[in-house]
Amino acid sequence: MKAAVFKTMGPADKVLEIIEVDTPKPEHGEVLVRLSCSAVNPSDVKKRDGGFPDLLNDGFIIPHSDGAGVIEAVGRGVPASRIGERVWVYQAQYGRRFGTAAEYVSVDSSRAVWLPDSVGFEVGACMGIPAMTAHRCVFADGSVDGQTLLVTGGAGRVGHYAIQWAKYAGATVIATASNPEAEAHCYAAGADAVCPHQGEELLSTVADLTAGKGVEHIVDGEFGGNLPVLLDAASTGATIATYASMRVAEPTLPFRRMLFMDLTIRTVLVYAMPESAKDDAIEDITELLDGGMLQHRIAYREPLENVAAAHQRIEKAGFYGVVLVDIE
Repeated sequence: MKAAVFKTMGPADKVLEIIEVDTPKPEHGEVLVRLSCSAVNPSDVKKRDGGFPDLLNDGFIIPHSDGAGVIEAVGRGVPASRIGERVWVYQAQYGRRFGTAAEYVSVDSSRAVWLPDSVGFEVGACMGIPAMTAHRCVFADGSVDGQTLLVTGGAGRVGHYAIQWAKYAGATVIATASNPEAEAHCYAAGADAVCPHQGEELLSTVADLTAGKGVEHIVDGEFGGNLPVLLDAASTGATIATYASMRVAEPTLPFRRMLFMDLTIRTVLVYAMPESAKDDAIEDITELLDGGMLQHRIAYREPLENVAAAHQRIEKAGFYGVVLVDIE
């Protein structure tokens, strides 16, 4: 089969190449998926660029965790009735070498989720890291029905789905955005109010919508850099669910202030989510996909031969939506 691989770590245009490799055979409990498209996430770029030095110890890597396609074969223990099923795939290249940047991938059957006939493969490929991370951030600590929830970076890949999950669950949503285009994306996703990332406008909006109490729940994508304003915006007893901290990788916590606010800090990494949380996310994703109730935003699509360009788009940033690699 044709696959994108890297054998050393470094810049995308230097290390990614397209080669022919053996088509995998599904092992016990696995399914073989013929892929239609593959999604590129920031974690895929970090792996290729050297963020995980031991990754290549066992040989070359086929990158990417998320994708979508059709099951063509099953291993022992998997019902043959799954052959021909349209699926979206997640966590394909976590703890294993071969991901979705190829014509085929063999994954545990639980990582290949039924995709309704009405939903395109390009949408299915968006469901893994962005939608599941957002779901965990919103629901990990109980119902948000009736709460006011702040989503920082609401136009981002995770923020886009976090707004929708929160609105679906009955919350009032304040989102932050850095420019008019991002603001429009937040409102389109369902945000009730949109403010700049920092400053008095954000805090006054929070005060107005919460009668001065602060928000009960925050979904955040830049914890270290945003922490001061998050504390100013949060109510006593609030939960801050955060999935990234790139600008300040090892933030110093104002423990005494946080202690007296009785805060819950929830860190979220989709790979580390308990299986029960993944099952909950899949159930809700399936329901909303089947009902046409989720919005999706695809920014760029590149053919497999241009996989390096897809990685470079993630690195350059400055856009809103998912980057896909078309396999066929």
